[in-house]
Amino acid sequence: MDLPFWKRKSLEAMTLAEWESLCDGCGKCCLAKLEDEDSGEIYWTSVACRLFDAGSCQCSDYVQRKRKVPDCVKLTPKKVREIDWLPRTCGYRLVAEGKDLFDWHHLISGSRDTVHSAGISMLGRVTALESDMTDDEDYFDHVLDEQP
Repeated sequence: MDLPFWKRKSLEAMTLAEWESLCDGCGKCCLAKLEDEDSGEIYWTSVACRLFDAGSCQCSDYVQRKRKVPDCVKLTPKKVREIDWLPRTCGYRLVAEGKDLFDWHHLISGSRDTVHSAGISMLGRVTALESDMTDDEDYFDHVLDEQP
């Protein structure tokens, strides 16, 4: 029996289509995160990027995201292994760590909706967009108790 590509290929060996398909569509990468300058601790907020489409949990302009939002992090195999704030449920992170994808991941379930029905995505959980924030202090009103 053939193993699925994410079990037999390294992140670097994947085609662009395979790489892109690892994204589960949870929308967590699109959330603003605050970092404590002293401790380095990351605090997650329910504030999403201004390009976040809250109805689909996807970027409204994925192709042009880096041009429109210069601080958007474009994931690469190297960055996936270095970024410590990637969600524990992230397909990229799981594969990089040699773990399997969760049952709700569309590559396992066959449906892009299972990430939402499993309660993993940010669907219905975003409270504001970064474009709504007038002051850096406003983000503190949206800090989450734990990583989503």
